[in-house]
Amino acid sequence: MANERPKGWKLLRAALRTRKSATMLAFGFSSGLPFALLIGTLNAWLGDAKINLATIGVLSWIGLTYSFKFLWSPLVDRVELPGIWRFGRRKSWIMLCQAVLILSFALLAMTNPATSIGWFAIFAVMGSLASATQDIAVDAWRIDVADEDAPVELLSAIYQFGYRIASIVGGAFALFLAARMSWGVVYAIMAAFVLVMLFVAAQAPDTERPPRGLLNEALEQPGELNPRVRLAALAIVTVSWVWAIATIASFMASMLTVAPGAKPPSVADFTRLVGPWIIAATVLVPLIVAATTNWMRAHGKGVQAEHGDASGSGRTALNHMYGALVSPLAELSGRLGWGVLIIIGFILTYALCYNIWSSFAFPFYLDYLKYTKDEVAFASKIFGIIMTMIGISFGGYLFGKIGKFPTVLIGAAVTPFGNLVYADLADGGPTIDVVARVTGLTALGALLGTDERMVRLLMAISYENIATGIALTAFVAYLSGIVSKKFTAVQYALLSSLTFLVGSLGRGVAGEAFDSYGYAIVFRWTAAAGLIAVAFVLMEWARVTAKERRERARPADTGARATEALAESGEPAR
Repeated sequence: MANERPKGWKLLRAALRTRKSATMLAFGFSSGLPFALLIGTLNAWLGDAKINLATIGVLSWIGLTYSFKFLWSPLVDRVELPGIWRFGRRKSWIMLCQAVLILSFALLAMTNPATSIGWFAIFAVMGSLASATQDIAVDAWRIDVADEDAPVELLSAIYQFGYRIASIVGGAFALFLAARMSWGVVYAIMAAFVLVMLFVAAQAPDTERPPRGLLNEALEQPGELNPRVRLAALAIVTVSWVWAIATIASFMASMLTVAPGAKPPSVADFTRLVGPWIIAATVLVPLIVAATTNWMRAHGKGVQAEHGDASGSGRTALNHMYGALVSPLAELSGRLGWGVLIIIGFILTYALCYNIWSSFAFPFYLDYLKYTKDEVAFASKIFGIIMTMIGISFGGYLFGKIGKFPTVLIGAAVTPFGNLVYADLADGGPTIDVVARVTGLTALGALLGTDERMVRLLMAISYENIATGIALTAFVAYLSGIVSKKFTAVQYALLSSLTFLVGSLGRGVAGEAFDSYGYAIVFRWTAAAGLIAVAFVLMEWARVTAKERRERARPADTGARATEALAESGEPAR
């Protein structure tokens, strides 16, 4: 009932009094700090070291660890880590990842990217793997520990707050420090922050492990696919994912080990010729396999006639791998049908405008526009984070006021326009300057001691971050609504990972395009590409609306049939 649970401020106060909320804030910080340092601030370091934009673009592919984290999410969900498992189901993984992050930052601090770019990339990849794995464990912890006193919605909001604080520390504060000391010292200080979070994690509450054997037993029931079919499906999915990861890793290695004076391989050619196959191998092939297994089960093809025997360790391992990697996809495609293709397209393109160029923000501000580190630190990582929080709040308001899909559509529409604002900024900001003068922001900036050049940057960042905040709020709410409770951890990891895929692949070609064509024209290209997301939102809106219309009609039909049956039997209706 509506009055059975505290609402609004009462619910917020109740949640904030819990130990879980304080832990969630710390875990949000622990997740946000490595992402800010490895995906954003690291590129400012590379820019200072005079690494070319094409190489920075390729190095930004370390963000693909976030795209592929669903591959090892079943391990995080089920494997007990020897020696530290006693700390808890989720805590043990979080603490392990934090320890690896400390080591990664320490090794980066001791490495010069100008002379040892290969080792620098290896240490960055090690950190991004640990960061992506920590995100899996933290997301699962948030869902696991949620209760009436600390609902998952409020824990998610507290997580975002901690994440944004970490963005300021890993962005603005790191840039502030880098203007006064070496980058190596800055990353050593960041490692100390993670060490503090490790001690917090050791004191965090955790949840009980689920009973073992339930999934193994379920797959041995009559009517389930037989072991040979399960093995074939698992092999196809595994080979596809391994090929994709190996192909990307091989190309990154070839880019980073080019001999002096030699021509590096073309990022644009790789993205154009191989990129579509990578997307097909990681997304389409597994979905086709999942849909095929659903069809076989529905038509009794390749299924067990009687209860299977899973007493062997090999059979048990097969069941666990199948249940972790194929079953979540099979449930998703079975429940959504052909609509899963629209949803995948929606997820792949929704954050495209932001993801494809975000790694170049610092080189753009610092090297191209010639702002100082202190100016960028304030504008991007303090003022910008505040604007993002305003956007998130406004997105939440819109969600409650006008509904899910109108807000999702607004988020998809306003984000590409932000890239056009940045194109104008790259051209010197003529349109931004006119808007600033007409609205009085130029005069206000002068009163506050800010020149027109800084007002221009603040306006661009303000719009882009508010738009991103709106889009982020709508996207997370939508994504949470289509995840099955049965496969929450793996499906959430899978779907959220896809948001990085196209953007991460596109960064390589974007870096080469920035070098070849300049920032302004590439910003306009990415804005046009963002319109694809608008089309997918409209298709998904139409699909869901049609489904809801059918579901509303079905109870009426059922009620009519029940009334007719009662009339025929002579039994009075109750």
